[in-house]
Amino acid sequence: MNSSRNSKTQTEQTGLTLVLGATGKSGRRIAERLTKKGVPIRIGSRSATPAFDWNHEANWDACLNGVEAAYINYAPDLAIPGATDSVQAFVDKAKHCCVRRLVLLSGRGEAEAQACERIVQDSGLDWTVVRASWFNQNFSEGAFVDMVQAGQITLPAGDTLEPFVDVDDIADVAVAALTDPGHAGELYEVTGSRLMTFADAAQELSQASGRDIAYIQVPHDAFVAGASESGAPKEVVWMLDYLFSTVLDGRNAHTTDGIERALGRPPKDFADFARETAATGVWSAVA
Repeated sequence: MNSSRNSKTQTEQTGLTLVLGATGKSGRRIAERLTKKGVPIRIGSRSATPAFDWNHEANWDACLNGVEAAYINYAPDLAIPGATDSVQAFVDKAKHCCVRRLVLLSGRGEAEAQACERIVQDSGLDWTVVRASWFNQNFSEGAFVDMVQAGQITLPAGDTLEPFVDVDDIADVAVAALTDPGHAGELYEVTGSRLMTFADAAQELSQASGRDIAYIQVPHDAFVAGASESGAPKEVVWMLDYLFSTVLDGRNAHTTDGIERALGRPPKDFADFARETAATGVWSAVA
């Protein structure tokens, strides 16, 4: 008997969970957790086969073939102009391909992100929204890691309070929503357990790393110009401008119980994140 008749190619598998942004902060963790649970997954990234790219809708059918659940992570941010059109097109395609469950990563205090939430909520599919505050991991894997390594977090954040959330917690919530009953129709607004300024965060990072890491306030326009001059992609510069001029205005200066409701436990504290991350050596001073 021809064994090829008894095997399925990646695009012929069924019951898959598609993880978009599977090489990023949250997607990578979600893919790892699902794999450990024995859940068959499809990696949604430009380097995967089939490749997923938000800018190439023609490839989406192949990515969605055989998929039962999907984690939607729009890069670089749902606030980017055109994101709502892309999310609507993806949801329509998912329905056409008989996807049953959608989990959307959203952002707090972003009108555009909330518009994308409504698209998912109105899809007619089982849905869960994970609306997250600023990530702890921005200091270790994202836009601010170079600043931490240099010992100066130079941002136009002022003394605005933010309940930074750990991406490990986000991943745990998303995995529960993708695999367990009881999460359909839930909007989990996820935050850390306490409010902190960026200066507070710098102090925690200093204590954990044993280095002097300072927060330095810079003018907004100078920060945006510096990001542009550094060679950052145009959409990333736009996003940073938007986040620091609009979202970080105090509108999110309160904690929520989303992680407790979803997981039955408190969120990881920023100090624990800082201590665990410092032990990896990622914040060692740049020579």
